[in-house]
Amino acid sequence: MGAGGGGARLAQTSLSLENLSQKTANHREVETCVMTEFALKEIMSSGGAEDDIPQAERKTVTDFCYLLDKSKQLFNGLRDLPQYGQKQWQSYFGRTFDVYTKLWKFQQQHRQVLDNRYGLKRWQIGEIASKIGQLYYHYYLRTSETSYLNEAFSFYSAIRQRSYYSQVNKEDRPELVVKKLRYYARFIVVCLLLNKMDVVKDLVKELSDEIEDYTHRFNTEDQVEWNLVLQEVAAFIEADPVMVLNDDNTIVITSNRLSETGAPLLEQGMIVGQLALADALIIGNCNNQVKFSELTIDMFRMLQALEREPMNLASQMNKPGMQESTEKPARRENPHKYLLYKPTFSQLYTFLAASFKELPANSVLLIYLSATGVFPSGRSDSEGPYDFGGVLTNSNRDIINGDAIHKRNQSYKEMHCLHPGDLYPFTRKPLFIIVDSSNSVAYKNFTNLFGQPLVCLLSPTAYPKALQDQSQRGSLFTLFLNNPLMAFLFVSGLSSMRRGLWEKCQDYLRKINRDIAQLLTHSRSIDQSFLQFFGDEFLRLLLTRFIFCSATMRMHKIFRQETRNYPESYPQLPRDETVENPHLQKHILELASILDVRNVFLENTLDDY
Repeated sequence: MGAGGGGARLAQTSLSLENLSQKTANHREVETCVMTEFALKEIMSSGGAEDDIPQAERKTVTDFCYLLDKSKQLFNGLRDLPQYGQKQWQSYFGRTFDVYTKLWKFQQQHRQVLDNRYGLKRWQIGEIASKIGQLYYHYYLRTSETSYLNEAFSFYSAIRQRSYYSQVNKEDRPELVVKKLRYYARFIVVCLLLNKMDVVKDLVKELSDEIEDYTHRFNTEDQVEWNLVLQEVAAFIEADPVMVLNDDNTIVITSNRLSETGAPLLEQGMIVGQLALADALIIGNCNNQVKFSELTIDMFRMLQALEREPMNLASQMNKPGMQESTEKPARRENPHKYLLYKPTFSQLYTFLAASFKELPANSVLLIYLSATGVFPSGRSDSEGPYDFGGVLTNSNRDIINGDAIHKRNQSYKEMHCLHPGDLYPFTRKPLFIIVDSSNSVAYKNFTNLFGQPLVCLLSPTAYPKALQDQSQRGSLFTLFLNNPLMAFLFVSGLSSMRRGLWEKCQDYLRKINRDIAQLLTHSRSIDQSFLQFFGDEFLRLLLTRFIFCSATMRMHKIFRQETRNYPESYPQLPRDETVENPHLQKHILELASILDVRNVFLENTLDDY
């Protein structure tokens, strides 16, 4: 059940699952809710004449059916809420949580009566718990507060531990089995976002067994789709190019969310801007990239780079998002995010305009574009913001050969392209742009028209042929921004690492980040936009990781064959003070020495210029 529809649906269940849900739409109307008019029939069948049923028990069943029906109506209404905007939906979510709070407590308090008089089945209890888990998950999507992921996990986990769906397979109703399969898929999404990979692997095994049983028992048309779900999650789990291992060779699960020691601290007296990252659009439109639940691996990595480690909420059914008018809103721990999977131009622009409109004072809007490059064909008489191409937005037509789109009629611009000029109106407020694309350099041709802080971090447009192509498993540039040590190991030819050495390298990398921060803030020629953004922890970490990425690639032997292999930025960084600073280069060589891979880097890079 999504809060929206179309190509820009918020990340929820797999696209394959959305197709499956349409096939079972007719069944869904009767799965969870038995209308009040049928309630007394259930009572009659379980205990003789209606007159023999105590009035209190009859009222209990009637009240339960009312709450069940009301909860279903409210839950189904979530899909009609606007996908964008941060306020319109809060009261509706509050009412929905209210009803589910009452429903959950009611079935706990009156379980015996409901068992005897209503015939309440365990899968129906599981369905209520599953809906509550979905509510918490969608509240996380709406607010970006990771604590609600823990709440979703606790309800999904309880369903599994208490085997609420265990009897479903004994009933000859394929729609109930699909309900169970969809529960597994949603649980896997939440576990992926919480980096609970050990649980994910158990769930995938259980889901695989359930799918096999389901397709064996019922002659269904959706077997291919469910097998695709399994393939997608398996590819997602295996996307990381480097494994961190314990001494017993078990895999260490690492988190890449912002921790207390993550971002380098500002020096006392350091003069930086007071801007705060408030909103982020994370857009994924790469062809053939690993995805699950309308979330590409690049989107997944970037959203984690823009979140703090989750804290546990009190595990109780409260009303998130509902505040008294006299209360001050709590400080947002994470920037608000929109996750847009293959949006059309109009969808992207609608979300962008909504973010721009609601951006608080002294705040930053971040746009992350992971998308196929669109290149101009032919020469143009001018060199304006629409003459360099850009990145692809979604269209309802087939894309030939995947990577680059060339327009057939050279007299027109590509209409399904997000050009740099399309972002000009939004530079009226502080704007931080990250472009990971084969035509990222199109965004080097920006003009700061309004004097507001503006920075574009641009990926390499090509990678060395000697480097094994990992594009399907995510971009190397985004990996550097999410997990710079893993990216460093990958370009150094390492595929596994012992935990002790990993932690030693992480400590050294924190030292490198501190020194990069000093290089930036002590620079005499750096554009002030960089310093304006440097006061925000998330943006500070992205900037230091970008410089580390750029410095690493400029020192790496196989990257130095072409300048296309280097990241760039707008405005340009002073190279001698940042990405080619001898002090930073010395650090990178020292890190390479710790890993015994110094031979893949050049020792005296400055001499080559």
